[in-house]
Amino acid sequence: MIIAILIRMPASMHTCLKCWLPVVLLLLCSPEMKAQLCTGSLGDPVVSIDFGSGTAAFGGALASGITTYTYVARAFPSDGYYTIESSTASSGSVWWSTTDHTGGGYMMVVNAATSVQDYFYKKTVSGLCGGTTYEFAAWIVNLLRSQDNNPPNVTFSILSTDEATTYGSYTTGAIPLTTGGAVWKQIGFYFTTPAGVTDVEIKISNSSPGGAPANDLALDDITFRACGPTVTAYTSDGASSKEICKDDATVFTFNGTVSSGYTNPAYQWQVSTDGGTTWTDISGATSTTYVRAPTTAGTYLYRMSAAAATNIGSSGCRVSSNTITIQVDDSPDPQAGSNNPGCEGDTLELTATAFSGATYSWTGPNGFTSSAQNPVINGVTTANNGDYIVTLTTAVGCSNKDTTSIEVNPAPVADAGEDQQICEGATVTLEGSGGSTYLWTPSATLTDATSATTNASPTDTTSYVLTVSNGTCHAYDTVTVNVLKLPTANAGPDQRIFEGESAQLAGTAGGTDVSYAWTPVYNITDATILHPVVTPTEDTTYTLTVTSQVGCGEATDDVFIRVYKTIVIPNAFSPNGDGINDTWKIEKLETYPTADVNVFNRYGQLVFHSTGYGKAWDGTYNGQPLPVGTYYYTIDLKIGFGTNPSGWVVILR
Repeated sequence: MIIAILIRMPASMHTCLKCWLPVVLLLLCSPEMKAQLCTGSLGDPVVSIDFGSGTAAFGGALASGITTYTYVARAFPSDGYYTIESSTASSGSVWWSTTDHTGGGYMMVVNAATSVQDYFYKKTVSGLCGGTTYEFAAWIVNLLRSQDNNPPNVTFSILSTDEATTYGSYTTGAIPLTTGGAVWKQIGFYFTTPAGVTDVEIKISNSSPGGAPANDLALDDITFRACGPTVTAYTSDGASSKEICKDDATVFTFNGTVSSGYTNPAYQWQVSTDGGTTWTDISGATSTTYVRAPTTAGTYLYRMSAAAATNIGSSGCRVSSNTITIQVDDSPDPQAGSNNPGCEGDTLELTATAFSGATYSWTGPNGFTSSAQNPVINGVTTANNGDYIVTLTTAVGCSNKDTTSIEVNPAPVADAGEDQQICEGATVTLEGSGGSTYLWTPSATLTDATSATTNASPTDTTSYVLTVSNGTCHAYDTVTVNVLKLPTANAGPDQRIFEGESAQLAGTAGGTDVSYAWTPVYNITDATILHPVVTPTEDTTYTLTVTSQVGCGEATDDVFIRVYKTIVIPNAFSPNGDGINDTWKIEKLETYPTADVNVFNRYGQLVFHSTGYGKAWDGTYNGQPLPVGTYYYTIDLKIGFGTNPSGWVVILR
């Protein structure tokens, strides 16, 4: 349900608003009530009471006579007391935790008295304009969390200073609890000062008693602002803002309109250069049209103010339009710069200030151009010396130039000489040129790393970097010393074979670019490979010779092949004295001088033993002829190789 209270204005007030003026319009939208605020245009605050700010938890007490309550610097005042504080966070669990309305200052926190008192806030406001309609507004909050026996019921009144006449008032009705946290509500209504009245009294009272818990509230941000017809300002093309460059000579025409309400309206254009904090009247700009001439760089806010002609001279009587913003951009500063490369071959990195949406145009020596913000030139030379000019153009079209200069010094020409090769263990002389100082790296195998000429004795192929300097710039060159490895030979392990068998030699060779050969060259499959097969008939020493094909000498190694003779064992002999086969003759057994020869009869009795076989067995035992029969022998050749022969032999007569 909406209840509108309309008050017929006396004829003496028609200076401000015609005919019927809605002084207070209440919207009853369950569960909360809101007052009607100004729907036309507002002026700047004539009164702004925000209870101050500071770093301390509590502000000071209000001046004498402003309240009938008693001040206490405590987070949770008792009934009939108030405090000025920045937050109720320390007030316990009965109240919601909240800061002041804007979160940046103090508020008045009231714990209502148990008996209804005349008022809890009263103050005289001066400097108003007679015959002018004002919007009164204040912010209020119910602090209780979950129980409120007597919710706040606050009446805001605007009175004559003798309190005999009421110019306007508004009663909130019960301000209910809120869930989820404290909710600040703005209360507002209109009132009109009679002609000639410049001072009024604000009086705020609470018609509900306090208790436990009941009727606890906070108050903040009380303002008076002139309220009047709707004032609108616009540019000739209807835009509300423009952005131009400081050298733009465009003249802008602003127009303003005022809806009905003033019988004899007057106008005043204003400008602000501090973001709207302060406004200055523009001399002579008193019509609904204002022509803006070009200005220096800056942000300019413009608005048109209006009031009854009799009140236009007082800023507190005016209402103001929306703002028109003219942003005058200064010429951008490209701040051209570089990394100032000192020597030829370095990388030139040009830089310019970053501007969102800007474009860049670089020009420079040697035909250089670029549209990059920070272009790069690799491997600069003296041909790149000179001035580099960048033109920066913002998205609005403001442009400016800046210059940076570079001077590249000539670089020396380093020469480390031709690549060389040496045999392992040799020394080579390195000769550098091209500068006044020298440095060779790596230095571990050099005799002098800081001399133009030095001797190198690397054990492996090494690349030496020569750094030369002319006192300002450096240059580099590399020379490689290839180390040719000396030949190495390994003929492999010695081997043993029996007569008629073969052996494969296991030679290995090392070194840079080598060839190899075996000697002697007989009884060998191929004397020019590392693993030939040999079939010697006698003990033989083979020599592997590895020869460098690049002049680094040769290496040799020997391998011995032991060739054991094959013995021939008869299985019968006839020791009868006829001169034929009278002894057991075993061919080539004499080549085994440490061999053990044993002969046994059929009973296992040893009948003959010999170490070596210098004398053949004649079939006797202890000087007596043995009977005809079969005897058994074992021969241990004592070579640890192959199979020792054994078997039988028959004595015949």
